[in-house]
Amino acid sequence: MSSSFRAVAVAAALACAGASAFAQSTVSIYGLMDGSVGSYKTPGGVRNKAVASGDMTTSFVGFKGAEDLGGGVSAVFMLEHFMRPDVGAAGRFDGDAFWARSAYVGLKGAFGSTTLGRNTTPFFVSTLVFNPFGDSFTFSPSILHYFQVGGALRGDSGWSNSIAYKSNTYDGLSVNLLANTGENAPTSKGNNLGGNVMYFKGDFAGTVAYQSVKNGSGGLPAGVDKQEALQVGATYDFKVVKLFGQAGQVKDKGAAALKSNIYLLGATAPLGNGRVQLAYGHVEREATGVDVTRKTTTIGYDYNLSKRTDVYVAAMSDKVTGLEDGSSYAAGIRLTY
Repeated sequence: MSSSFRAVAVAAALACAGASAFAQSTVSIYGLMDGSVGSYKTPGGVRNKAVASGDMTTSFVGFKGAEDLGGGVSAVFMLEHFMRPDVGAAGRFDGDAFWARSAYVGLKGAFGSTTLGRNTTPFFVSTLVFNPFGDSFTFSPSILHYFQVGGALRGDSGWSNSIAYKSNTYDGLSVNLLANTGENAPTSKGNNLGGNVMYFKGDFAGTVAYQSVKNGSGGLPAGVDKQEALQVGATYDFKVVKLFGQAGQVKDKGAAALKSNIYLLGATAPLGNGRVQLAYGHVEREATGVDVTRKTTTIGYDYNLSKRTDVYVAAMSDKVTGLEDGSSYAAGIRLTY
């Protein structure tokens, strides 16, 4: 039995044991599988035709549970594991941590929730919610420009060794805060801090997100003391069309200063039993003596076969200063369970 399968089996067994041991405990197993076939070419890269995984949402399996402690307070936990069903491999990439999506325990009540472990960053949540292609690492211009390899942000979409606070929602308004410790790692230059404010009421929604990074995947390079990022986003649903907008700035501070201004405009529109998606993302990256522009345009159609299963097609044009243009297109199926 592989170590990856053993870990999932043990977690499932513990989840079942917990459910039987506590009458007022709840444990659930859930996840998402996303598979596709397409042709992919990054700017300056070589075209690759492939059966792929996670074009719209990265595939994962999760375990979560809660125990009622009384007085409106519950103990909660979550374990979530990324996977690549196209090759039957664990993680988003070789060497990825097994529970890289989420791994935390904490308390939840009238005060909101506080969790310890590996938590998703509020900046990532704001980025995926306020663009038409969600958390697609293949087709969302915002995710590509901020989080994908070569994107502006340093560090991952989740922070290990972190403490997170999520408020309850009051009249459409909620606050999320996150901090991690470098824990004296050789590549750490300090603690990471981040947070967002999110507002949903009626047809309008908005967000402001901020983060400061001093440690993360691979650490900060020489000449960078820390990175700061700020983003605002908004949507308005006109029913016949829903509009999206984002504007952000990412700065590397130190001797190797770098600034990226990132914008997105997008829309979705209902069509049949699905929706049309359109997004345009623009990046202006400024370094000493070097300016680079990236322009990414994506169009897609997502069709619902049921409440839990959808099929999609998407096509993207990706242009970067000084590189041969890239373009990608794919068709896929996504099942939530």
